[in-house]
Amino acid sequence: MEPTTRYADSAGVSIAYQVHGEGPLDLVFVPGFVSHVELIWEEPTIAAFFRRLSSFARLVVFDKRGQGLSDRSGSPPTLEDSMDDLRAVMDAAGCERAAIFGISEGGPMSVLFAASHPERVRSLVLYGTYARMVEAPDYPVGIPPEWLDRWAAIVRDEWGGPVGVELWAPSAAGEASFEDWWARLLRYGTSPAGAIALLDLYRELDVRVAMAAVKAPTLVLHTAGDRMIPVALGRDLAAGIAGSRFVELPGTDHVPFTVAAALVDEVEEFLVGSRGATEAERALATILFTDLVDSTATAAALGDRRWRHLLERHDAAVRHQLTLHRGREVKTVGDGFLATFDGPARAIRCATALRGELESLGLQVRSGIHTGEVELIGDDVGGIAVNIGARIGAEAVAGEVLVSSTVRELVVGSGLEFADRGVRSLKGVPGEWRLFAIA
Repeated sequence: MEPTTRYADSAGVSIAYQVHGEGPLDLVFVPGFVSHVELIWEEPTIAAFFRRLSSFARLVVFDKRGQGLSDRSGSPPTLEDSMDDLRAVMDAAGCERAAIFGISEGGPMSVLFAASHPERVRSLVLYGTYARMVEAPDYPVGIPPEWLDRWAAIVRDEWGGPVGVELWAPSAAGEASFEDWWARLLRYGTSPAGAIALLDLYRELDVRVAMAAVKAPTLVLHTAGDRMIPVALGRDLAAGIAGSRFVELPGTDHVPFTVAAALVDEVEEFLVGSRGATEAERALATILFTDLVDSTATAAALGDRRWRHLLERHDAAVRHQLTLHRGREVKTVGDGFLATFDGPARAIRCATALRGELESLGLQVRSGIHTGEVELIGDDVGGIAVNIGARIGAEAVAGEVLVSSTVRELVVGSGLEFADRGVRSLKGVPGEWRLFAIA
């Protein structure tokens, strides 16, 4: 469950923040380009990322002024404003001294804060960031200013959709559920004018003078193929902070959430001296398995070309319904899909809507649904709950949406109707399970 949103007062400006976990140290997460402290929890990869951080720290997250649920000031904050806001959040959250975790745009302010307020910073973690972004005569590693001009034009024309997802998170580009969430994050986080004002601010940001004054232990991380902020800027930043450690992570993503496992391993080891066990990477989820019925016979009757075309329409229909019902596609399994949901009612409604849509294509689908704790393995999921979902799906007949008794109990009062299908033994799963079909 997401923590409660509260507000810190920064000289009359309200800054939205949340506190999660009860670890032995305070860790303040300083966001990058756009943020929204409540919407971030709707994307499973980000929720897992924050849960992992809060497994070893008392995690504080906030929205910068002008973004998300914080006051909209009409212009992007100066570095001094941002430092005041960070200090106000730390005071409101009861953080006397904290580890500061600055990503992307949040990095320069985090560096300046660590240099200016060493008594408040026990350690500094920086990811995908820089001391200066734009190239200059004495800074050839920077990006050309024309790059920001092009970005401003794209923002002006395309804001409202998943702008830049192929640069911020190329590993998730093309995933309908992620792109839908990304577009909503941008819309809810700020306006097109607000985004363009941020891009203009980036031209001026330069905290190179502060790097030598940072005395806190510092970890600098960067993905090797970062398409937004070249890794050379991360190396330059680490070189300017005496005693800092630089770690180059594999991948091309700029956002930290999609490289969470490797990144958080490094952060945890740096902050507490060890890496947590994999059981910290767990979450409650509703699992949906779908499977086409008699697909082999249908393929033989249609021929390869027509069957391939029909499969493409099937895949599009599944992804359409997942998007509508806030499901996350995990992977394809044979002629079906494995997806997860943050609520069982949405999974049921997705499966029943999909059943009707596929029947119009002349296809029959069977579905199995179960809710339980799953292991988060990168973009994949595992554990006994996933196995149970798969076995329930195998018990379903053509056109049937079959669920476990756990799912039925969780949706009491939803208006959904069930038909008792009796007690079954599920292959490889201990005990007996009472199953129900959606009427």
